[in-house]
Amino acid sequence: MPANKSGPAPKKKKGRRGRLVAITVVLLLVAGIGFGAYWSVSTVRASFPETTGSLNLPGLTNPVTVARDGNGIPQIYADTDADLFRAQGFVQAQDRFWEMDVRRHMTSGRLSEMFGKSQVKSDEFLRTLGWHHVAQKEYDTKLSPETKKYLQAYSDGVNAYLKEHQGSALSLEYAALGLENDYTPQKWTPVDSVAWLKAMAWDLRGNMQEEIDRSLMTSRFTPEQIAQLYPKYPYQRNKPIVEGGSVDPATKKYQPKGAANAAPAGTATEGLQSQLSALSKTLDKVPALLGPNGNGIGSNSWVVSGEHTTTKKPLLANDPHLAPQMPSLWYQMGLHCRTTGPKCNYDVSGFTFSGMPGVVIGHNQNISWGMTNLGADVSDLYLEKISADGYLYDNKQRPFVTRKETINVAGGESHKITVRSTNNGPIVSDRDDELTNVGKDAPVGNAAPDRGDGYAVSLRWTALDPGKSMDAVFELDRAKDWGSFRKAAEHFEVPSQNLIYADTKGNIGYQAPGRIPVRGAGDGTYPAPGWESKYGWKGYIPQRALPYEYNPERGYIVTANQAVIDEDKYPYLLTKDWGYGARSQRINDLIQSKIKGGSPVSTDDMQAFQKDNSSEIARLLTPYLTKIDIKDKYVRDAQQLLEGWDFTQEPDSAAAAYFNAVWRNTLKLAFGNKMPKELRLEGQCLAVHPANETGPDDDLNKLVRECGERAADSAQPDGGDRWYEVVRKILDDPHNAWWKTEDRPGHPGDKNRDQLLAEAMKDARYELTAKLGKNIDNWSWGRLHQLYLNNQTLGTDGPGFLQGLFNRGPWNVGGGEAAVDATGWNAAGGYKVTWVPSMRMVVNLADLDKSRWINLTGASGHAFNAHYYDQTDKWAKGELLPWVFSESAVKKSAKETLTLSP
Repeated sequence: MPANKSGPAPKKKKGRRGRLVAITVVLLLVAGIGFGAYWSVSTVRASFPETTGSLNLPGLTNPVTVARDGNGIPQIYADTDADLFRAQGFVQAQDRFWEMDVRRHMTSGRLSEMFGKSQVKSDEFLRTLGWHHVAQKEYDTKLSPETKKYLQAYSDGVNAYLKEHQGSALSLEYAALGLENDYTPQKWTPVDSVAWLKAMAWDLRGNMQEEIDRSLMTSRFTPEQIAQLYPKYPYQRNKPIVEGGSVDPATKKYQPKGAANAAPAGTATEGLQSQLSALSKTLDKVPALLGPNGNGIGSNSWVVSGEHTTTKKPLLANDPHLAPQMPSLWYQMGLHCRTTGPKCNYDVSGFTFSGMPGVVIGHNQNISWGMTNLGADVSDLYLEKISADGYLYDNKQRPFVTRKETINVAGGESHKITVRSTNNGPIVSDRDDELTNVGKDAPVGNAAPDRGDGYAVSLRWTALDPGKSMDAVFELDRAKDWGSFRKAAEHFEVPSQNLIYADTKGNIGYQAPGRIPVRGAGDGTYPAPGWESKYGWKGYIPQRALPYEYNPERGYIVTANQAVIDEDKYPYLLTKDWGYGARSQRINDLIQSKIKGGSPVSTDDMQAFQKDNSSEIARLLTPYLTKIDIKDKYVRDAQQLLEGWDFTQEPDSAAAAYFNAVWRNTLKLAFGNKMPKELRLEGQCLAVHPANETGPDDDLNKLVRECGERAADSAQPDGGDRWYEVVRKILDDPHNAWWKTEDRPGHPGDKNRDQLLAEAMKDARYELTAKLGKNIDNWSWGRLHQLYLNNQTLGTDGPGFLQGLFNRGPWNVGGGEAAVDATGWNAAGGYKVTWVPSMRMVVNLADLDKSRWINLTGASGHAFNAHYYDQTDKWAKGELLPWVFSESAVKKSAKETLTLSP
């Protein structure tokens, strides 16, 4: 599909005739390369779900109604909880079973069963983490009987669908997979659903990548330089979520309007540097369904009280920022009891995950809630002194805890591994031959028992301990007020999320939940010595001590991955690696501008805020760029684009295209080219001085060729708002050492800020000429900044012709990194969209039927189905769909109705 010239790609026909034409064209193309014998139009359409009439669903006690609107979004009506969740399993299997099946194989380390030997390394690592083992323990020992009943009902619904559908009747991907092997899906289990929360937690695990990156930087930078690249959070400029409040030293209870400040959080510890490049490569290969490891997952949510809204009741907005994929990670649906009571407790609508019962984000008849990643540091890497028989801990040799794992491989022989664990967790360095050298150069003294193989690396992570997060999903879905909402939050242990709240009575609130460790020595910023007990975890922050707000005086709450609370006013360490507040402060400013202007906030305003694409770094850096005297007319023509620019990043903006190219090249010159190869973009080769060299920097004879090793979506500098702070601190210091670049043969280095910025503007001019053409009148940000929607299996690693079947795009989009409209991109890797607002919603607590929502793609996971990506054009434009809730409104909007009968 060619790129569109402006805005989203052209709309596609949605009628049956249009879809058949598209399918026929595809099949002709497939036939031309030899596969036409396998597929026909009926094969492509075989998996499309039945959405009208009546179907039998064994196990129901009463008939269930499934009403779908014009976008195929289902609303389910039942008389018992078990019927409701059984039907949910059936309906999600209708629309998304391939996605569900791949996801459960990923969480259990069984991708090789579907895709062969190419997935063995990923499976080894995932088996070592043991997500499925932990999920099984949760199901066996932690979850309530009620939750287990719901999980079983959901599984029964999925399996009822599986019983009647096989191969291409399940999904087109199975027909494609059938070209390679004879894979047949197994029955769904309750643990398959629970394990998905581990995958969610993995990509929201905190600062593991920052731990690795800081350690890798030690080969090139001093501790002081590394500290400059990880500046402190700017509390005075970018407000934390909770303003004020403290923890009572006696009761350990958080008080939102507490008087006395508590003791500062955390203590510094000696940094433990190690060469962790192999571990970083392994992490890059682990399927990241929520997003790449580089930037840290972001999201926006905010709630405004009725005091400041046109409706006189709260308005709540949420848009989680995740990796773009086909289909979207989210699934929209409603779960409704015809009559709520003891037998049927739910009347809830919102966004959930295929493969998991309940609703994750949304609203019920009384309350609404949203989530953003809190970013708490819930994972630590430990260096371990090991021998063949065990590991050292407080000067005593202890045996490993081991388990055997067998990985079955499609089309090949099974593969066996042994997982070894210390008291700090599984040894992740066992999973790669290169990792035997991890820690070899760590300056920690006391040689390891087997120093020749270096230190091993283990992982301590809260999600590897069984918890009750699945209970919390159902508790949130049926919460009626602030008290029951907070009670549910207590069980939302992993992943740790910022939870915002509003209710139909007019109250708003915020709760920080999660199982967050209390460390002994150390602050989680570097790998710690696992052989000393003082560096271990001493417990978890008490739930009663976690920050919250309820009806704050300012009348609104914003969470967008900024600091939760000023660390000087809180006695516990949450993390040292917050997002830096660019998005959150912009949202604060947008809301404040309405309030101070005397204008109440409307639903339209909330929607407009979600599409705000103003660039903070452009506002900061552009005045310096426009003052530089550029002699080269070719570059000067581009520089003039920035004069008078309002810093917005619309898809058709030439100025946004040029500025972002200048920003990318500024980062590359000032920081990127100085990074160790393990952090630089893969394939980017430079002549550099050898790492850890002590000789003179001006000796060009000692330069060596060194090539980058990091994937494009996680290379550094990634250009996120941490880098805004780094650059902000040196902008008024034109001779700061970071502005100076190395002399290279035939290319003298820059000596100051203006020289470097001038070079960045020149490099950006030539880069965009190559990408967009010589004529700057034809430049646009959207042509550079494109969104592709790729199927996460056959659409990324399958044969080229299959990728064309399942993938869609590109769309030329606006927004950018750390903007409210967070279409993120990695400045080291290029301009391609790596993050998106994966859904958007605005909930109107005065009239729930006037709420709005949108998904990134569509309800269906079936390629060529009318609802495969029918929401994407509207999403790209910032439009939202009506989100009806009441039974009468759902009936009015229904286009298709299916009855599921016992």
